[in-house]
Amino acid sequence: MTTRLICALLLPILIAGCATPTWHGHPRPTAHAVELALSNSDAKAQMWDLDVNSLPEFDVPQKVRPCCAFGNEQKVEIGFVPIPLFRLGNSVSFSEIGPHRFDAGSFPNTVKGASANGLSGGENNGIIYTLRGGFIDLAHVRDTADDTVALFFIIIHHLGQPHIIELPSEIGPRYIQMKAFDTSGLSAKQRWYLAAELAARLAYFKAESHEIAQWHGYTSFAGWPEEVSGYSPEDLYSNMLGAKLSLALIHSKLVLNDQLYNQSMTVWLSEFIQWLEPVSKQQTNAMFSIVDGYWWDSCKPIPDKFMVLMRHFRMGDEQHPYRVSESLARSNSEWPAVSELYKYMPSAHTLSLPGQLYGFQLDQLATLNIDVSQAFQQRFTHIPDVLWRSGFDQSRFGEIALWDHKEDEKQLAALSNSEQCVQIEQKPDKTLIIHPRRKP
Repeated sequence: MTTRLICALLLPILIAGCATPTWHGHPRPTAHAVELALSNSDAKAQMWDLDVNSLPEFDVPQKVRPCCAFGNEQKVEIGFVPIPLFRLGNSVSFSEIGPHRFDAGSFPNTVKGASANGLSGGENNGIIYTLRGGFIDLAHVRDTADDTVALFFIIIHHLGQPHIIELPSEIGPRYIQMKAFDTSGLSAKQRWYLAAELAARLAYFKAESHEIAQWHGYTSFAGWPEEVSGYSPEDLYSNMLGAKLSLALIHSKLVLNDQLYNQSMTVWLSEFIQWLEPVSKQQTNAMFSIVDGYWWDSCKPIPDKFMVLMRHFRMGDEQHPYRVSESLARSNSEWPAVSELYKYMPSAHTLSLPGQLYGFQLDQLATLNIDVSQAFQQRFTHIPDVLWRSGFDQSRFGEIALWDHKEDEKQLAALSNSEQCVQIEQKPDKTLIIHPRRKP
């Protein structure tokens, strides 16, 4: 979602009305756990032996964090009117990543100002390039992590029961349908793990549905198109990274209250990014420059849809990162800034979420469903009615994305290949040099 500019413009107005919901866990042991604790048996009470009814339950976040259209230092237009001398910087350095706050979809919690140790200030979200994971959008990581923990507590309360979880509407009503199934053979630990895996999977599908919604005309703010961010190449890998991160915290029992969750997310997010091997902010900027004209077009202003030239239409529970090839980097004038990175290049790290656990097919236990409202149906006319007219769930996401891909190719082919734009370079003596650049 390309709302970092709106964040900057509207922040003073919105500060007063934003609050972060909290939860406090006071989990009680089960009678069996108490009996084990008071006995002289070799069997001991386990951390899984908690009374489910004593666990917290709260709503899924209703907002998404302001995040970034792919690219850096982009031009911006509002209603076809360029904002002169303004460029939207998206990149962040590893040291600038700030502390996590659950459901920080409100602007005050996402702005800059993180401390050097990452323990105070705002989240300071943006995009960072990593050697193993390519471009990572931190807002997407955090959003799906928060969705995962919220869904976990709802799911574990209702595991095995028919239950509806309402989600924020985008292109129409959106909800999770939990199905009835027999859980009598599951241990407390297995219930915990099953609820956690379901939560991570459904939170990730929620992120996929957001990509579909943006491409089909959903906007967070009236009059500010978001098609430029639909199916952006870094989004879904970042979302799955957030699901995996939150899943690890749930399994480690670091989510029983909001303070523990926020503190743990701050530390574990830092460690996850460190493991993916982040580059410097200067090198992230250089990577953006290298793929300019290939993955995005600096000649186009936000929110022009085709400022982003390469989109990721591959839905599903396995995601691969987009990394800049050495051959492309070598062909660019930014090569000196990144050449050292290619002396040691680790293998790309693929992320995946399991589709089954304990003999259960997870997608048979719960589905994420979307109904398309009348206002958005015109944006679906290139897709066969059978795929969406009566609503659809995650099993159709991949097919819908492929039809969107075909439509994108038609729109790109219709654009003029002869149109040129210019890049302006300012020399140390303040001389301006204009470089014509043919659009890809």
